[in-house]
Amino acid sequence: MSRRIAPFVQFAILALIAVFATGCATSQPEVRRFFGPELEVETHGRKSWLDKLIEVDPGRFEVQIAEDYQERPPLRIAVLPFADDGPANFIINKVPVSFRNESERQQWAWTYSNRLRKAVAGYLARREFIVVNLLTVDAVLVSRGIDDREKLMAVSSKTLGEWLGADTLVYGELVDYEAYYFLLVASWRVGVNLRMVSAIDGRETFSAAHTRYSVDLRPAFSPMDIALNSLLTTLELREVKLARAEEEVGREIVLQLPVAHRNVALLSNKFETPED
Repeated sequence: MSRRIAPFVQFAILALIAVFATGCATSQPEVRRFFGPELEVETHGRKSWLDKLIEVDPGRFEVQIAEDYQERPPLRIAVLPFADDGPANFIINKVPVSFRNESERQQWAWTYSNRLRKAVAGYLARREFIVVNLLTVDAVLVSRGIDDREKLMAVSSKTLGEWLGADTLVYGELVDYEAYYFLLVASWRVGVNLRMVSAIDGRETFSAAHTRYSVDLRPAFSPMDIALNSLLTTLELREVKLARAEEEVGREIVLQLPVAHRNVALLSNKFETPED
């Protein structure tokens, strides 16, 4: 004995088939063109007050921008080696947990400071600037016998600009590079002071002092949860967490630079620089 399908069920099946067929007929991808206006350029990646609240980040930020920045923005930038006067040891709660000799401290000081330098240079290169390759900068300085901060500061910005083919120089100093841990809380603190100086007339076009806290907080109430979360927070003291903090410092600093519309026009071949 055959069963008849109820009219309502027949209608539902036909409707599903129609929807499926319509979806197949319109599944061609949209034509999406390149080179349109990019949205949220000045805000994407910049931490808001909500981000700082959620991430328990009390980091500080101080910025100064020259009043004539838009009229004379930096274009070709050389990021000079960053200085590091810290202990060059692995520090947790202000206590060194590594015991490096002088040679090792020299190497680690360069490593720590150059990580921040690379982060800043990388984010500048994503913007409307031309960034001199860091290897080129280092090779030029080494060839001139410039291998520490005192020797670097003894050379005028104009001379450095001529050596490096840059109109702007970035000077940096690593000020914080340490970890904190206490049971349910673990964090990295990474900070840098940075200055952008014109290689033409020596004026300071931009400066920033930024400290980033990468904090992991795991609330717990029972003894078992406290023990478990205390163990988990120790995992936050990993290299990848430190690398993310370094990247965020570089990103946040570069995001403080206003969009140099003059550079955008120039690099788009829509602007001709007037002859001086």
